[in-house]
Amino acid sequence: MKLLGFLATCTIAALTLGARAESPQTRALSLEDCIKIALEHNLDVQIQRINPAIANFSLGASYSSYDPTFGLSGNHSYNLSPGGVDTEGRSFNGQESETDRFSSSLQGLLPWGLNYELGGTMADRYGTVPVGTNRFPFETTSGDVGALTLRQPLLKNFWVDSTRLQIYLNKQNVKISELDVRLQIITTVSDVEQAYFDLIHAQEAVKVQQQALELAERLVAENRRRVEVGALAPLDSKQAESQAASARADLLATQSTRDTTERVLKNLLSDNYGDWANVTVQPTDALLAIPQQFNLQESWRTGLAQRPDLLQAKLSLEKQGYIIRYSKNQLYPQLDLVGAYGYSASSTEFSGAFGQISSADNPFYSVGAQVTIPLGNTSARNNYKSAKATKEQLSLQLKQLQQATLIKIENAMAVAQTSFQRVSATHEARLYAGAALEAEQTKLDKGKSTTFVVLQLQKDLTSARSAEIRALADYNIALARLAQNEGSTLDRRQIGLHVTGAENNYAPAIFTQPPP
Repeated sequence: MKLLGFLATCTIAALTLGARAESPQTRALSLEDCIKIALEHNLDVQIQRINPAIANFSLGASYSSYDPTFGLSGNHSYNLSPGGVDTEGRSFNGQESETDRFSSSLQGLLPWGLNYELGGTMADRYGTVPVGTNRFPFETTSGDVGALTLRQPLLKNFWVDSTRLQIYLNKQNVKISELDVRLQIITTVSDVEQAYFDLIHAQEAVKVQQQALELAERLVAENRRRVEVGALAPLDSKQAESQAASARADLLATQSTRDTTERVLKNLLSDNYGDWANVTVQPTDALLAIPQQFNLQESWRTGLAQRPDLLQAKLSLEKQGYIIRYSKNQLYPQLDLVGAYGYSASSTEFSGAFGQISSADNPFYSVGAQVTIPLGNTSARNNYKSAKATKEQLSLQLKQLQQATLIKIENAMAVAQTSFQRVSATHEARLYAGAALEAEQTKLDKGKSTTFVVLQLQKDLTSARSAEIRALADYNIALARLAQNEGSTLDRRQIGLHVTGAENNYAPAIFTQPPP
């Protein structure tokens, strides 16, 4: 028995130490604190902030078409041709030759579509040739050095080609990715606001249910005293006990809702939930109903000018316009202006050949045009029609999104106005419910009322208190959602976005004050 007692004592001590090690920590946070933490640690924001960097890398890669290409080659060849018999029946020896050939080139594309190639070739050929029945050695060095070849499109691919098209599209994609970051931040901030006010409401709801339980238990205690003195029937006392039990169940439900709501907020604030798992968030802001001036026309103008999704749709429409421009250019024939210029040389040795080139004694040039006309041009014509139809569709989608935005803003404003009116109405209802319960409790004390009526009024007061705090939370949430629909959340919360200039770092830096 002593051993069992010792083990039980050790177990209790271990559990106590574990409970102390894992005791919850309370962290008081304002709404502004929560927003700052979320902007730094929210995983959705962190994921989205990488996209501008990826888009910029893609843009940089699209400029690679303008990178010049340098090539260098060299080879050695050998050739032995057989001898034979000439027309007069005389035999002759075959020819033997070896050639060393070297060439280099620098070629590329310029932004206005000009293709260029600068290079040269030098070949040294030596061996023996038959002359009658004898073989004589020979050596010849020749080449074209400093040859410049140009090709400039004049119709197709003149004002826009595939490279310029891709660069333009990637530039627009960078802007779209930055708007994605802005949209994600607006969404996250709005979600944090809702979760924060929902948590305040949930904590206040727990207090309301605790007060309801205290009222019910007080009534139970009073009824028991009345039963003991014979002033109340035992059946009436059971009604109060039933109400107390129901209040305890409601309290447990509201506590569970509070814990769930708190986890929602902590998930928005963290990129490592383990750091927050044992933290209790205590909001420091109060639920207030600050009157706002609503102007539907002004909110519409703000929404149409600032909503990131609308700006993205406009950029997509601009992208499609450039695609149409490219597709139209592809309808034209291929007409290229071509030209070449350089110097030739021929000598029995390398030094002589290079001497001729340096003296520029043997220049050559050519100029001309090349035209290619596709018969039918089916692909280009259908691509152009498809691009125009796509632009029309995007234009309609933009109009649809604008209309949906106006409706969302109007609905959000109506919800905010109604929520503000509910705050006043529920406040008055709570005051009346409290006064009614107090008066009925006084009547019950004088024996002029019943427990059933008092219990009903207690329920009414609890409902009125819950409705009031719900209305306060809904009003503040409605203001946040109105700003979200307007796209003005960042201005409302004084949050700015700044693209850093660090190498390979294009992710927007987030701060709560305007940039210097």
